[in-house]
Amino acid sequence: MTLDQSPGPHRSFLFVLGSSRADGNSEILAREAAAHLPADVPRRWVDLNRLALPDFQDGRHEDAGRQADEVEELLRRATVEATDIVIVSPLYWYSLSAQTKRYLDYWSGWLNVPGSDFKKRMAGGTLWGVTAMADDDHVVADGLVTGLSHSAAYLKMRFGGVLTGTASRPGRVRADEGAMARARTFFQGDAPLARFPYEEAGAVA
Repeated sequence: MTLDQSPGPHRSFLFVLGSSRADGNSEILAREAAAHLPADVPRRWVDLNRLALPDFQDGRHEDAGRQADEVEELLRRATVEATDIVIVSPLYWYSLSAQTKRYLDYWSGWLNVPGSDFKKRMAGGTLWGVTAMADDDHVVADGLVTGLSHSAAYLKMRFGGVLTGTASRPGRVRADEGAMARARTFFQGDAPLARFPYEEAGAVA
């Protein structure tokens, strides 16, 4: 993990890189967005591909006293200490990458760590997404967007949406002028509280 040591009392961003390829298009897009954050906002970058994180084993009902290893504990702390979490994943088969999904699976385990208050600490924070895809029509990423939005809703987080770009070959997202322009303002403004569809319907009624 690397941390940009910039002071900032109000917000801190955790960028979770979930690509199997270093310096991929999704990361390029995320770094363009991060470059336009205020200089005093701390940014931490975690590359899941570089972490020795095993596949998640769901032992919620068999092993309540399981102890997390050092890597998992560092990742958990980085997650709960951030006010804003940015999931950076290419669109793989119309959803998140395996590395990213494994990270989110660990959230299920952290919900049950004694004394962690994971759900309480995540509430009120903001979840964002950044993804690059080969398709020009970004509606194909709706499954990824829905998964992140519902995860935010479950944890009572805000959801800032997903920044999308078109690219397949390495570095080609830079040619997507629309995506690069959207990146420059992506983190501006307030993100709304995430809601499940039935909650939104109830609010309208």
